[in-house]
Amino acid sequence: MKSLISIVLIGLLGLSLDCQAQTAPTFPCSEDERYRAFDFWVGEWDVHDSAGNFAGNNAISRDEEGCVLVEKWVGGSGVTGQSVNYLDGVSGDWVQVWNSAPGVQIHIRGGLTDEGMLLVGKIHYLSNGNTADFRGLWTLLEDGRVRQFFEQYDTEAETWNPWFEGFYTRKTAP
Repeated sequence: MKSLISIVLIGLLGLSLDCQAQTAPTFPCSEDERYRAFDFWVGEWDVHDSAGNFAGNNAISRDEEGCVLVEKWVGGSGVTGQSVNYLDGVSGDWVQVWNSAPGVQIHIRGGLTDEGMLLVGKIHYLSNGNTADFRGLWTLLEDGRVRQFFEQYDTEAETWNPWFEGFYTRKTAP
């Protein structure tokens, strides 16, 4: 009888281990190329404005097994900000959620176009409560730099106005 119980227990233990092996965690973001679409922006960067003036440093890392890009900005004046960027598994859109120390919040979404990664949404200023339409375009340039161009919509003038233009130069090779 003890032998029969031992055989049954060993069999159940084997079945349990087999089930655990079949449900072992996987990392779908690291295995799906769609999560690599924004990788041209990953790295350590010096950022200059369109006139060539130093604007700041930016570090973009791939985290959570490739499911998230985390941005950490330090401006030339010391102002900081961070964003979380991810591919929305439901809509297929890339999403950026940005917050900075001065209270600027950006929530934009979109995807790759012929011009680069184009994300569109809203910017909100905590200091005065204003919210406006906002868009950002990241373009990989032929020389390996990345151009980041942000625009804010002026409802009175009914026009898009440049908000920030930065040219990213890698500190080190990827």
